[in-house]
Amino acid sequence: MLKIQVGHSYYLRFDRKQWERGKPYPPLATIQVAALLRRMGHAVALFDAMLADDVESFGHDVRAQRPDVVVLYEDNFNYLTKMCLARMREAACQMIGDARAAGARVIVAGSDASDQPEAFLAAGAHAVLIGEGIAPLIELVARLEREPDINPHAWISGIPGVASLDSGETRLTRVGVMPPDPRIVGHPAWDLIDVDRYRAMWQERHGYFSLNMAASRGCPFRCNWCAKPIWGNHYNRRTAQDVAEEMSHLKASFHPDHIWMADDIFGFHVNWVEEFAGHLEAVDGSVPFTIQTRADLISERMATALKRAGCAEAWLGAESGSQRVLDRMNKGTQVADLIAARERLGAAGIRVGFFIQLGYLGEQLPDLLATRELIERAAPDDIGVSVSYPLPGTKFYEQVKAQLGEKTHWRESNDLAMMFRGAYDSDFYRSFRDLLHEQVALQQNMATRQRKDDCAWAALMARWDALIATEVTHRTEGVSVMPLLAPQGKAQASL
Repeated sequence: MLKIQVGHSYYLRFDRKQWERGKPYPPLATIQVAALLRRMGHAVALFDAMLADDVESFGHDVRAQRPDVVVLYEDNFNYLTKMCLARMREAACQMIGDARAAGARVIVAGSDASDQPEAFLAAGAHAVLIGEGIAPLIELVARLEREPDINPHAWISGIPGVASLDSGETRLTRVGVMPPDPRIVGHPAWDLIDVDRYRAMWQERHGYFSLNMAASRGCPFRCNWCAKPIWGNHYNRRTAQDVAEEMSHLKASFHPDHIWMADDIFGFHVNWVEEFAGHLEAVDGSVPFTIQTRADLISERMATALKRAGCAEAWLGAESGSQRVLDRMNKGTQVADLIAARERLGAAGIRVGFFIQLGYLGEQLPDLLATRELIERAAPDDIGVSVSYPLPGTKFYEQVKAQLGEKTHWRESNDLAMMFRGAYDSDFYRSFRDLLHEQVALQQNMATRQRKDDCAWAALMARWDALIATEVTHRTEGVSVMPLLAPQGKAQASL
């Protein structure tokens, strides 16, 4: 039996936007791996960075625990880990150093480590797992259990999907992206989480308590900007009964008021969602939950099934109101799908959020205004706005990597900086984002009051006019920008 300390490096305090937002979730993939290692017979402790005060707290913990192995396994369900934020990489590298100083073997896994293993090896990691990494993790742990004093080279030698250093050179035998490993089964190690600390922050900031779970791993769609370092285009879904049993367990054990379903795509098939709803009804196990899904999956039957299961809110990857941009993204959806999905979900009593992406390669001013028009027509309850973010391993990254300078990652999630030569500079997109948020807030306020506030709407349109009037000053030098073909007044009138 080995003494293993499992952890991750996403510190909420290091991301100002997310700290202010105050919606922390336990590291789901991390505690799934903790549960797996415990089933293998090992003594497992957890360092949960999410609510930790600083990286030094890990140093104190690892020195107190004195583990044989430290496994820094990032939470693949936390979309912020896919962004590979620079501040979190710095934290991980410091944690690796602390673990080595405590005499532990160090294994690292996650999106950033899969994309850039050299950075983590340089910090002292013995092994970096590429992708989900469950099979090599199991083999590494088994070898160390059989031979606790095995030298590092022999420990790692011959295991595919593991990056390591050999005489200062990175050695890696890639095996390609693998499907989700079937050995990740059963409930995560929830007992290792300080649930009361999470509850306290949620209650203090929002007056309710939310937990997370996932019904699936991966996504079968092929959007060419979306990071796929962990599961590629593979998709594996648990049985509806198993997911219903876990939700019932969380409800009985921790009494959450809400659950965030962290799947990239929840449900997928309406028959599965209907079965899920049936199992929850049988045991009174439903908790109001939020999902991420696609507009083209939302039939009237799906909206009804989601509501029956307890879905309170659905976030759609809208991305853009321009069909031209959606097609360039290989999104596979139509603008009309977004409007129809919003109407169907709304009719079922489900709140709708749109994820919006600004600045995609080739996007022009008419495309941006089409997104503004989409927000006006569909009137989502909420939006999340970002700019296009080139992540290694994506087709989008390959298209723009020659334009990237020293800045290849955001430092924290509110950076919203353009890292390639889009049509406009970062300030223009930030202003566009802010006005989109103002528009949604005003639309929702008017819908609640059931009357249009002409003065407030006119004031908002004036701010839109002012921004659009200055767009020429924000254009990126050397990048052609399509002029607005419609007369200015006509474009405004549509809103």
